[in-house]
Amino acid sequence: MTATPNPTSDPGTSPSYDILVAGGAGVDTIVRVPALEVPSGDSVFVPPVYDYVAHTGNGVARGARALGMATKFVDFLGDDIQGRTILDAYAADGLDFSHVVSPHGTPRGVNLVDPQGRRFSFYDGRHPADLRLPRDFYLPFLERARHVHLSITGVTKDMFDDVHRLGVPSSTDLHDWDGENEHHLAYALAADYVFLSAAAIHDRLDDVLHTILDRGRARLVVATDGAAGCHVLERGDDKARHFAAVRPPRPVVDSNGAGDAFVSAFLYALAQGRPVEECVLAGSVSGAFACTSAGTHTEFIDAAGLRAGCAAATAG
Repeated sequence: MTATPNPTSDPGTSPSYDILVAGGAGVDTIVRVPALEVPSGDSVFVPPVYDYVAHTGNGVARGARALGMATKFVDFLGDDIQGRTILDAYAADGLDFSHVVSPHGTPRGVNLVDPQGRRFSFYDGRHPADLRLPRDFYLPFLERARHVHLSITGVTKDMFDDVHRLGVPSSTDLHDWDGENEHHLAYALAADYVFLSAAAIHDRLDDVLHTILDRGRARLVVATDGAAGCHVLERGDDKARHFAAVRPPRPVVDSNGAGDAFVSAFLYALAQGRPVEECVLAGSVSGAFACTSAGTHTEFIDAAGLRAGCAAATAG
């Protein structure tokens, strides 16, 4: 495997990064379906099927950059058409990205999306479980980062030793973790700020959130809950606080990328020293905005839009 940095990412000359995002680049194929179920028969016509540069790290990195954060993104990519598509997209929008070529190819996903914007995702297992970003590749970038967000794709798992040694604040998103899977648990216990979806843990929400804080190092954990808002448990608190959802500024068409948008705006507000309540509001406004554009990571809220959205939500 050979490291392939782009011309703007020479670690010897790069400035400090507000955020380093590690792992989570790929391509999504979006299929719009009448319902999230297999219809009768063996085929059905659907609206046009499109591919999008996507996946969780992509969403956080591009969302953070759109908000004005000095952003660095690193990952594996395959030497294939999907990898070239990703590189072209990042070059076009000026995202500072470096990668290591993976012989296993670029990760892909297929997302079914219903008319209400709900989704079900199929992710391929392209990368083997023991694949890791090389230390001599990521370390120069980590040493320049004020914050690091580690995607749970597995390739970042060995980075935590250096993250903790350097004292760099870290975050991760567990997505729809069931509260038990050991792969996710390793990230949950090692990160300073933990995000996850409440989808699979509604009946165990308090227990799971307390487990993350009691067993790990997290300062707080945020469980997003779609239209029901989110739940936040901070270290030292007995109970999680519930925050209501923000009304989207336009009709909801696609929830792909909403969680990543929440994370990027939350971390943006956190980097500015905002209190937790304002970080949650920023994340909620950004997540709601993401639900109003079709496809995965096709539109990102900027700092002016975020300020306006937060002001409108507060006034309402």
